[in-house]
Amino acid sequence: MTNSSNKPTTLFWVIGVIALLWNIMGVVAYLDQAYITDEAIALLPEAEQAYYNGVPAWVTAAFAIAVFSGLLGCILLLMKKKFATSLFILSFITVIIQFIYNFFIQEFMELNASKMAMPIVVIIIAVFLVWYSKDSEKKGLLN
Repeated sequence: MTNSSNKPTTLFWVIGVIALLWNIMGVVAYLDQAYITDEAIALLPEAEQAYYNGVPAWVTAAFAIAVFSGLLGCILLLMKKKFATSLFILSFITVIIQFIYNFFIQEFMELNASKMAMPIVVIIIAVFLVWYSKDSEKKGLLN
């Protein structure tokens, strides 16, 4: 039974909904990449074509795990379930795995500030969701 003094604030719901929308966009980005057609790849610059054609399966798997565990984590956060934290941790770990490849292993595309901005935002949000879910657990908001 939930203690009525541990009622989530409006901010909890706002953060939860924004995080859910963010992770839905992540799922869409994954699906766009996973199901990109050869015709669409052919329209990209040569370096990006090489990148898409050379992404190892483990990187694609990390991307999928990151976005789907983040999405499920958000749903469970909104349902006030502690398991959300475990899913956010899994999402964070797989985000890091994916970006290790993108930042340090792949040699197809040169990294510049504009190509690094979004991955850095993704990492910051993943860290925030781990922290926020742990903090919500400490406050007794998640059961």
